[in-house]
Amino acid sequence: MNNARLTLFSGMIVAAALSRILPHPPNFAPITAIALFAGAYMADNRKIFAFAVPLLAMLLSDTVLEMMTGWGFHSGMWVIYGTMALITLVGLRLAKNRSALRIGFSTLAASVIFFVLTNFATWANSGMYAHTLAGLQTCYIAALPFFQNSLAGDAFYATVLFGGVALAERFVPSLRPVQG
Repeated sequence: MNNARLTLFSGMIVAAALSRILPHPPNFAPITAIALFAGAYMADNRKIFAFAVPLLAMLLSDTVLEMMTGWGFHSGMWVIYGTMALITLVGLRLAKNRSALRIGFSTLAASVIFFVLTNFATWANSGMYAHTLAGLQTCYIAALPFFQNSLAGDAFYATVLFGGVALAERFVPSLRPVQG
């Protein structure tokens, strides 16, 4: 990966992560799209970048949120960061073939993965729901209204990130991938 591409991709991820500190509807966030994008684009030479850049961007935005609101750091961070790493693996599968259809399907799959895992962790760790099958069902049902915003946010940010790179590669020759 050339330096121009690495700089562009890292900047896009950091900008998307920092958008978390702007006012937005609940769960309309860039988390899933960032992880997918990093997996799809940042693993050209070193897969460590695909994982490190979005996780560091999240840590940066969580730090800013903690300083501004006191809501950046919480006991469930490990689940969110772990889920981001898992979604980055989904993004790695996009790296060789980033068609609009595959990106759309992967975004939907990543949204579902994030919903299932983070809400399972809420059920298991928060004490808000009974630790029964009915409690788990109640947890998922209660989270469905937020899932709509997650899907919309994931679609929006995936379009911005993946579409932004497609446009940049088309019009800025130095940003095109090196063939060979």
